[in-house]
Amino acid sequence: MRLPVLYVVHQRRPATGRVARILSALGYPGEVRRPIHGDELPPTMEEHAAAIFFGGPMSANDDSAYIREEIRWLERVADSGKPILGICLGGQLLARAIGGEVHTHPLGHCEVGWHRVDPADGAPPVFPKPMHFYQWHAEGMSLPPDVEVLATSNRFPVQAWRRKNAMGLQFHPEVTESGMRFWVSRNLDRFLPMPGAQPAAEQFRSHVRHTPAVVQWVRTFLTSWVAGKLP
Repeated sequence: MRLPVLYVVHQRRPATGRVARILSALGYPGEVRRPIHGDELPPTMEEHAAAIFFGGPMSANDDSAYIREEIRWLERVADSGKPILGICLGGQLLARAIGGEVHTHPLGHCEVGWHRVDPADGAPPVFPKPMHFYQWHAEGMSLPPDVEVLATSNRFPVQAWRRKNAMGLQFHPEVTESGMRFWVSRNLDRFLPMPGAQPAAEQFRSHVRHTPAVVQWVRTFLTSWVAGKLP
C-alpha cells in the first residue's frame, strides 16, 4: 500500500477537491491535518509520500502561532526529497519558508475568477500552453534567485514555481463548481468589488468553458508530480 499524502488545510471544511480525488484514484490515501485547529504536523516526511498545503482566507504574513509553525515545518522539509506542493496560501507559506516574500499588488488589485496563466519563457513544459485557472487571492509572491518560475500572469507574475522537490501554485486547481459557488456566496462584498475580480455570473460561465482543460491538466500534473517525474 502506498504511503498517504499529507493534506494541510486552513478551515474546517477540507476543500481538497479534485486534487484529493485524483490522488486517491492513483492509489494515494490522504491524511488531513489542521494546525489552525490544534493538529500537529508530523516530525518528518518519512511516513508520507508527499505533502500539499492548501489555501485559506488568512495571510502568509499573519503573526499567528500556527502560521509560524507551518513555515518552520516547511523550512525543515523543503529539501527532504519528498514532493511538497503549496496552493495559493500554501504556495505563499512555502515561498516564505525558502526565503521569498508575500505582498499585496502595488495598485491594490486581486485575481478572483478565471484568469489566464502563461508558461514562463524557457520553462520546462509543466504548462505546455496558456490556460485559464481559478484564482482567489489579493497577495502575490517574490522568490529568491535559485527558484525556477514555471508560469506567470499579467497582474501577479509568479503563478507557479519550483525549487528541487518544493513547488508552489498561486491558482486553485482543486476547486470544483460547488467550492467556487461557496466562495462566491461568502465573499460578495469583500473581494468581488476589487479590481481584478470577475462578476459572479462571469465566473460561472467561465467555469463551464475552462474546467475540462483544467481537469485534464491536473490529472497529468499530479500523476507526474507525486511520482517525482515532472519535466
